Amino acid sequence: MMSRSNNTPSLFAPPQLSWRWWPVFRRNLLVWRKLFVPSLVGNIAEPLITLVAFGYGLGALIGQVQLNGQAVPYILFLASGSICMSAMNAASFEALYSAFSRMHVQRTWDGIMNAPVRLDDIVMAEMLWAAFKSLFTSGVILLVMLALGISHSFWLLLAWPLLGLVGIVFASIALIFNALAKGYDFFTYYFTLFLTPTMFLSGVFFPRDQLPSFMRLISDFLPLTAAVELIRPLFMGHWPAQGLLHLAVLLTYAVVAFWVALALTRKRFRS
Repeated sequence: MMSRSNNTPSLFAPPQLSWRWWPVFRRNLLVWRKLFVPSLVGNIAEPLITLVAFGYGLGALIGQVQLNGQAVPYILFLASGSICMSAMNAASFEALYSAFSRMHVQRTWDGIMNAPVRLDDIVMAEMLWAAFKSLFTSGVILLVMLALGISHSFWLLLAWPLLGLVGIVFASIALIFNALAKGYDFFTYYFTLFLTPTMFLSGVFFPRDQLPSFMRLISDFLPLTAAVELIRPLFMGHWPAQGLLHLAVLLTYAVVAFWVALALTRKRFRS
């Protein structure tokens, strides 16, 4: 078996990537094809139930919300935030539970590194695969929203690839915790202490100006906030006022989180 230490560069060295990530990505795709239907149902059922229950149920009571001085139907407000949340959750689940299974439980990564494939390429493939799952899930949910007539904005053609970027961001963050995990129970900390507060502080379910000032300050630095602030105006038919800023925030999170995840994964494979 190829030595792990010889197959990984120094911890914080720039990513050493090649097109050899593609066979790893394709391997995951071929396995997923056998589980396509249950995977699809599992990824879209919960967000759609949330959308129907809160959007039409609670939305009937609320009616409209005020957003930047504009009255917005609550179903539209919720749909534009929940699709970002769905992209976050889909990428996180894949980059945590599935990636951990391949890395630690099944030892699939060890087998792949017997071929001339670097660890960096494997981590890249896992990140892109999780982002692809997120993009696929978001696309299906977006089609349902179009069918329900929630929004017919042409800007949604741009929203879909941007949701892929959201998937990249949260896949990269999740891979940090994947590199640190000793078992599946470790992921409870990530979901309970990070993802759940993120969902409630990022303006998915209610406008962020309802938050206390100190919580609003925390919210300003969350990646999901940038995603919602970028995607929501596209549902309403216009480019966000600070779109380039939110895009830059997401790109920064993606680059930094992937680099940290790669460094921690290199460290794990050296121990």
